[in-house]
Amino acid sequence: MAVETLTFGCRLNTVESEVMREAAAGAEGDLVIVNTCAVTAEAGRQARKAIRRLHRERPDATIAVTGCGAQVETAAYAAMPEVARLVGNAEKTEPAAWRAEPLRTVPDVMAARTAPGTRIAGMAGHTRAFVPVQNGCDHRCTFCVIPFGRGTSRSVPVAAVVAQVARIVEQGGREVVLTGVDLTAYGRDLGEPTLGTLVRAILNGVPDLARLRLSSIDSVEADPALLRALAEEERLMPHLHLSLQAGDDLVLKRMKRRHARADAIRFCAEIRRIRPEIVFGADLIAGFPTETEAQFGRSLDLVAECGLTHLHVFPYSARPGTPAARMPAVAQEAIRERAALLRAAGEAALVRHLDGEVGRTHRVLAERGGTGRTEGFTPVRLDAEPGTIRTVRIAGHDGRALLAA
Repeated sequence: MAVETLTFGCRLNTVESEVMREAAAGAEGDLVIVNTCAVTAEAGRQARKAIRRLHRERPDATIAVTGCGAQVETAAYAAMPEVARLVGNAEKTEPAAWRAEPLRTVPDVMAARTAPGTRIAGMAGHTRAFVPVQNGCDHRCTFCVIPFGRGTSRSVPVAAVVAQVARIVEQGGREVVLTGVDLTAYGRDLGEPTLGTLVRAILNGVPDLARLRLSSIDSVEADPALLRALAEEERLMPHLHLSLQAGDDLVLKRMKRRHARADAIRFCAEIRRIRPEIVFGADLIAGFPTETEAQFGRSLDLVAECGLTHLHVFPYSARPGTPAARMPAVAQEAIRERAALLRAAGEAALVRHLDGEVGRTHRVLAERGGTGRTEGFTPVRLDAEPGTIRTVRIAGHDGRALLAA
């Protein structure tokens, strides 16, 4: 029977669920794989609630649980009578893991030393293909438990990535997005390669690829070859999503981030100098422990100082077992208020960006539902066949998306 997946969390999990669907093909009976997230305690609660509901609705289904939640909170998932088996995060995309005898424990993810490439040509129902090129993280941000769910940083060899992208293009893919847990750490475990050299290898090795994008990056780790590629390669799309998290130096230090406020502002200015049409997105946390109103204000100011357009705002949520969870907490009401202020700043920044796009011409990759994306990842409402790239003039916007003429 067909394998179904229920996915929580990040884009990487979404891609891996598609791979697991193929890896577990041929399993006997009705198999549902729940790919969990562990970024917050709430993510775990939501996944367990969904598992219980799934079992009530489909009591004959075999429920297998994997993902960061299964790796970090193994005992909690193993104790659930609804769960038939656990599969480790490092093994979940390998067919052998789904042919093995069911287990109620998982291997130590820290022992994993390789990041196997994916073998799929795309994702069902998506017009762009996401290609995982890196997994794991060697950093220890004080709010984050993901390194313990993903293990150490591991990279897919350059040749394997280029071959995967070539397969996607052969199947009609127009746009590829490189993704990972700590994308700018790519290649450290392999020796010479960096993310910049990988980008060049893809663009040189797959000349028919129309568009190449990067998922979230850590700006302080961006290598010189990547900056040169951004300046010189038109097929590398002018959009970067930055893992900034905060705009105050003391808060960044307590988060154990690797950049200062000035580093973020300087990076954005430099990229805008070499690629004027660049569009920035960013992750920002509201209400990190010990954050004062003045310190939060510096995060709020960062939206304008970095010229951010697309914000992902996260109200701080304590993750048990992390150093930040032991720090003096900010009141929940203040966290909610600060998150709302950041979101409002993001919405205003988006409107300013949309205003500036009216009258311009863009090449838009059409998606399902009458929408598409510009080179800078701005949404556009248009009537076009999904998967096609159309040159359109922007007639206006509705506050959320551009409107094609």
